[in-house]
Order: sequence, then C-alpha cells, then structure tokens
Amino acid sequence: MSKPTTKEIQAALLDAAQQARENSYSPYSHFKVGAAVFTRQGHIFTGTNIENASYGLTVCAERNATFAAVGAGEKDIVALALVTQKLPGAKVNSPCGACRQVLAEFMPPNAPIYMAVLDGKKRTVVTKKLKDLIPLAFNLS
Repeated sequence: MSKPTTKEIQAALLDAAQQARENSYSPYSHFKVGAAVFTRQGHIFTGTNIENASYGLTVCAERNATFAAVGAGEKDIVALALVTQKLPGAKVNSPCGACRQVLAEFMPPNAPIYMAVLDGKKRTVVTKKLKDLIPLAFNLS
C-alpha cells in the first residue's frame, strides 16, 4: 500500500472523529465531541468526550484519543481531528487548554489540528498547527 496523502489522512481522521462523536456520553452539556489522532506508525485512534456528574472528572475527546494511542504504545502523534456541533457565533471549536497541553506532550509543534463543526450534514473544517493553538507550551525537554 502506498503512503497516504495529507488529504486522505485528513478525510480519514475527520470521518473517524465524526463516528467517535456518536459514542459521546454528554448528558449534562449535550455537547458531543469526537476526536481522532494519526500516529507516525500510520494508525488512527479515536476518543469521545465522557462527562461525569462531578464535572471535574469529565474527560475530553482529544485526551481520550491521545491516551488510547499512548496506551497502545504509540507516543508519536502527527495529526489530530476534532469534530463538534455548531455553536452560535463560532466558526469552529478548538481543543481546551488542558487538551492543548497534553497534545504538546505527544505532537510536534507543526502538527496539523483539523477542527470541524457539523451544521446539519455540512462539515466546516479549519486547520491550524499545534504551535498556533499553544505557542508557549510547558515543556521539560
């Protein structure tokens, strides 16, 4: 099999994140989120947001996808896709600060973050680099 193109990876990640979003456990916010990460080894791992009545114990989709990859032994993540629903006035929704910091631990600064919102059947995507989302990431290396 030939190496996939960036467009193929982007489409596969967005589709995987959108599918993962369907498994969201969000009875409090009613805000479904799906994420998918692509590793240097060529694998996709997904995650969804899982809420808890004790709100501080809620875990975001991005961290769940990242932790699934790391738990499988793949610590070199090269791209992430995030799919959410449309909020009034927002073009897209980006990862929260905690997720950005976790991503900075496992992704290079130039890694693409594909952020998509669903508005009916339409999917709007904005791409940013991780370093644009967290320019001064805490890093011990």
